[in-house]
Amino acid sequence: MSQHVRHIVMTAVVMLATISAAWGGNVTFKAKLDSATLLMGKTTALHLEITQDKNARGFFPNEQADTLNAMVEIAERPAADTTDLGNNRIQINRDLIIQSFDSGMWIIKPIPYVVNGDTAYCNQLSIKVLPVDVSQMKDIHDIKPVEDVPFNLLDWLPDYWWAWLLGLLLIIGAIWAYRKYYKKGVNPLKPGKKRLPPYDEAMINLRNLKAAQLWQQGQEKEYFTGLTDILRVYIDRRFHINAVEMTSSQIIDTLKKNDETKAVNEQLEMILEIADIVKFANARPLADDNEVAYQRAVNFVEATRPVEQPEKKEEVKK
Repeated sequence: MSQHVRHIVMTAVVMLATISAAWGGNVTFKAKLDSATLLMGKTTALHLEITQDKNARGFFPNEQADTLNAMVEIAERPAADTTDLGNNRIQINRDLIIQSFDSGMWIIKPIPYVVNGDTAYCNQLSIKVLPVDVSQMKDIHDIKPVEDVPFNLLDWLPDYWWAWLLGLLLIIGAIWAYRKYYKKGVNPLKPGKKRLPPYDEAMINLRNLKAAQLWQQGQEKEYFTGLTDILRVYIDRRFHINAVEMTSSQIIDTLKKNDETKAVNEQLEMILEIADIVKFANARPLADDNEVAYQRAVNFVEATRPVEQPEKKEEVKK
């Protein structure tokens, strides 16, 4: 092959490589968060970094969207910043100010970016939203002092005030009955069998959950929901802690103060952590994780089983 022919071939290869890079997009798209944890209601920045050819035209298909997913909202979209990198390349820096009003572990799926007809995606991220500790909030005070006004009870009472009072008492009684009976599955109008002790009830429910084989059928979320519900009811009845209404972190913090649960509190914490990830982040645990979570639940119930104290016999003095 002559030198002239080789020169033509090399020129063609270089041109084809240049055209392939231009039409292939030659785009890098990265994303990162200022912080992987966020206090509920607060904001943080999601940084988007795009590197592309200077003459390429790109856009975000979801530019007008107000949310990244059902739990994470876009509070603000600051203007993008472009930097010339030389060699006909530019870097586009775009920030999204995000916030969430629901605590939990949330997944931010890859965001699409279209350039020259091709679509590039950034990396997937996750953010943990922490609940607000109301006890740490400061007292709210009036801006100006309250003026003393002569109080007259008759001025505040509406017509037929006794009917309003009766209605209020009925509402309070209904709420009390709901919390005491209906919410716990007890019907006060229908006599039933005596409820089993907390330990026996929890062990029966755990065996029934295992026999249902939920996670073996791909129902990991239902499996961990049932497992944590059994433990919450057991803790409620065994230690008289309203665990049914508490978050996972509140349950752990409360049981850390209990001498009977200190030794096994770590096992319960592991169960609640993986259960939150499965239920809120739609993660798929391994089969071993499901088995280990069940065994830890059994160990927790066994370790906190009430110890029966032998009755002391009174000495009879002759």
